[in-house]
Amino acid sequence: MSASTTPNAPGPPPLAEIRGLSVSFGRGEFLAVKGVDLELRHGEVVGLVGESGSGKSLTALSLMGLLPHGARQETGSILFRGRDLSSLSPGARRELCGRHMGMVFQEPLTALNPVLTIGDQVSEIFRLREGLPREQARRRTLDLLRQVGLPNPAQAAQSYPHRFSGGMRQRVVIAMALALDPELVIADEPTTALDPTIAAQIVWLLREMAKKRQAGVLFITHSLGILAGLAHRVLVMYAGLLVEQTLADFSEPLHPYTRGLLGALPPNPSGGRPARLSPIPGHPPSPSERFPGCPFQPRCPESVDACLRGLPPLAEARPGRLVRCLRFP
Repeated sequence: MSASTTPNAPGPPPLAEIRGLSVSFGRGEFLAVKGVDLELRHGEVVGLVGESGSGKSLTALSLMGLLPHGARQETGSILFRGRDLSSLSPGARRELCGRHMGMVFQEPLTALNPVLTIGDQVSEIFRLREGLPREQARRRTLDLLRQVGLPNPAQAAQSYPHRFSGGMRQRVVIAMALALDPELVIADEPTTALDPTIAAQIVWLLREMAKKRQAGVLFITHSLGILAGLAHRVLVMYAGLLVEQTLADFSEPLHPYTRGLLGALPPNPSGGRPARLSPIPGHPPSPSERFPGCPFQPRCPESVDACLRGLPPLAEARPGRLVRCLRFP
């Protein structure tokens, strides 16, 4: 019997809910996301981790209604505040995404228009969405740039994206995602290629937003360590499947894949990590591959014959802990 990613969670209904989501490419032969269930609540930060190609970004883009060309949702439902998003018209979906749902894209340089100033791009949100006059939209823009920690907001507003560092551009993208105080924010690899100091500042911004504004945050990352002080819980994806819900500090991982990810982290002897890393052998499967059993079996050091015969459900192994593994019936 499968379990929700928030088992026995008390309180109000989820802010966002995904049930049985499958996403494919081509004519359905490339299945990149396979029956994913996910819940996110107000004020909650959920981490989503896994190797490249595991389906993290496609899951997030499905929630925003921004699947790339050639991808389509095969099965499942996506609800926001209890409302099925598939029932909305394209215009209503755009209005919802702009005002109630925001996204911090992975590469800010491509997310920003290179021929418009930062101020024009941010103020456009207030002018189009809230109908503010130009001067009032400018004041709101400067205040927002100040909130995300940009030095000299007035000068920044007059600059073009190429004149900013990666960290400053990322702050602008975060500002645009937060401009209308959305209830849900999806951050797709927001700290990629940033130095640790800037990455820590961006994590702090998102944590404070979740705390003060009671927004739900879905934080997608390859950096497991960054989630320890940020996420309330972490979901691990492999080959389009959720394989574990674990603790944010990864103190007690259950699935062999989660332990493999931790073993593959760069060495940190001063922090108690071993001097040598232990990479996961082999490669992730292609979306076109079909497995009668667990897709991690070819790379798993703990596999048995039963792993080849059937895919185990994502089930509660311990209170609040879910895992997709035969070792936890």
